[in-house]
Amino acid sequence: MSDLLQSLGFAASGMEAQSMRLRHVSENIANADTPGYRRKLVSFREEMGTGRVEPGPVQLDRSTLDSVYDPGNPLADETGHYDGSNVDLVIEIADAREAQRSYEANLKIFDQARQMTQSLFDLIRR
Repeated sequence: MSDLLQSLGFAASGMEAQSMRLRHVSENIANADTPGYRRKLVSFREEMGTGRVEPGPVQLDRSTLDSVYDPGNPLADETGHYDGSNVDLVIEIADAREAQRSYEANLKIFDQARQMTQSLFDLIRR
């Protein structure tokens, strides 16, 4: 019985981690055109002793910012360039799909464990 309840906790922690990842991907997409914006990255790690997933600290992507040529922009330097963002929409959409699929997989595990627990309770009541 405790294994079923433990699997509910594992799946819930996975869903929570993927929802955080999806939130940061959404922020990255929303700020893709913001000058100087650096893409946010989330890593996952195992919670010590429990085996559950927890999101690690949010880190900023240190890759170079795109140089945008727009001499009319107030942020432009003498050459007419300013720093754009380092967000690549194709990568963000791929990350969003991966997070969504991982969330759905954890949801299926959660639902299966819940159904098994319910079936066990039904057997015990008989």
